[in-house]
Amino acid sequence: MAYTRNNAWDNNGTFQNTSLLWYAKGVGIMQTRALDDLNSWWFFAAIHGEYLNETNYPGWGSIPGPPQVPTTPLPSKSIQDSYWNQCQHQSWYFPPWHRGYLLALEAQIRAAVVSLGGPKNWALPYWNYLGPNNQYKMPPAFAQQTLPDGSPNPLFVEARYGPQNDGDIFIPIPPVSEQCQDNTLYTGSNPNTPRPGYGGPNTGFSHSGRLSGNLESNPHNQVHVDVGGQAPQGNVWGLMSDPGLAALDPIFYLHHANIDRMWAEWNAKGNSNPTASNWLNGPAAVGQREFIMPMPDCNAWVYTPAQVNSLSQLNYEYADLSSPAPTQPVAFDATTRRLTRLGLPPTVVAQGDRMDNENSLELVGTHDGTISLKSSGARVQLRLAPEVNQQVISSFAATSEGTLPDQVYLELENVRGAQDAYKLTVNVNGQTAGTVALFGLRRASMEDGQHGGQGLTFVLDVTEIIDNLHMNNALDVDSLDVRITPNNSISEDANISVGRISIYRQSYQ
Repeated sequence: MAYTRNNAWDNNGTFQNTSLLWYAKGVGIMQTRALDDLNSWWFFAAIHGEYLNETNYPGWGSIPGPPQVPTTPLPSKSIQDSYWNQCQHQSWYFPPWHRGYLLALEAQIRAAVVSLGGPKNWALPYWNYLGPNNQYKMPPAFAQQTLPDGSPNPLFVEARYGPQNDGDIFIPIPPVSEQCQDNTLYTGSNPNTPRPGYGGPNTGFSHSGRLSGNLESNPHNQVHVDVGGQAPQGNVWGLMSDPGLAALDPIFYLHHANIDRMWAEWNAKGNSNPTASNWLNGPAAVGQREFIMPMPDCNAWVYTPAQVNSLSQLNYEYADLSSPAPTQPVAFDATTRRLTRLGLPPTVVAQGDRMDNENSLELVGTHDGTISLKSSGARVQLRLAPEVNQQVISSFAATSEGTLPDQVYLELENVRGAQDAYKLTVNVNGQTAGTVALFGLRRASMEDGQHGGQGLTFVLDVTEIIDNLHMNNALDVDSLDVRITPNNSISEDANISVGRISIYRQSYQ
């Protein structure tokens, strides 16, 4: 049977949308099951990530309810080692792992729906917060404390505070955007695709990594932090703000259904997924952990990216997904925008992909030394190496057919902290470079974690800013003025710091 995933905002996002009503009832069934039951809501949340060994918040035993999250009984260590703490982030496995995760959760909910006499063709709805009208707001069904029959609503969550920490859940647009959909390269970079690519950098198994791909960075990470937010008082943040809590919130799966829809839409435009064997066959092919999900019959489904590479291989579709043939190559629009900005004829088309990001970069300038971020933010002068900056300037004069001037990136390196529920806006010489969300920061900063507490790195494409400085004859300078501003007041316990701020050039000439 083929299933159709429909928009959560159908029927105004209320329980008149039967996809949402049956979702709530299915979640309710899964929440009645014990933590060690492979078919329980709690077990599935732990597949993504868990904090069961922590005694204080965000330990699962300290979460303000609803939901009332159990911490016992635990499954065997072998079951935990196979299934739990498996989500792929800061990795090119981010899209396919989450696609398989959604398929398994959807199968669990559908089985519960059918057991209640619901439709056999039920499918997981998606929240398209980038859609028209009021879709940037959380569907109202998630804010109701009761179902239409008066019973408690399993979709209602207490620890969901929103971008202004006041319980009003919406997605600010901008900075949240679908700009990543203009990318044309899954991994790597080209003039239309900023580093490290649409799907993320080439990694092994990556439960917590260093650098998010463009789809993961925005909108994925930003929506997580916007929905979760922080409690107005106290050292508590929303479930969606932290990977070890996020899948406890039922809105999580609708968010990820939209991310999955965007990936399918990106493919439908003619963009290709990796063909490298270490992507297609997953990390298990090189001796690392396998991707494994429990199905409703409790049998294990072990899968690889190759098995979830395309919707055509699977048994579901999206209600509004289409693949119109573009009248121009997707790259043309992005190239034309830059050429127009530089006052150059639109006949010049940039070529060339950079698959090896690190070796194609050259450091232009840096501000070394750890910067501790306070509520007021931080401001630094980023010193430029004169000879390298001159190469950036020269690249504008050398522009010719088939090439563009240098692509330029600003990096916030080794960003560390104890809380994820913040976003940072970065400005360079008074121009907005972008906004980053700190989703995953806490885990990436743990010294006993996967990367020894190195934290996260954020890459911002500042090419447009450099173009503007060039056009205003303001690029031949000794330094750039960089300001970092948090979206909300930073608590003392957050301990957020930036290890280094750097600027790099990447040449296509």
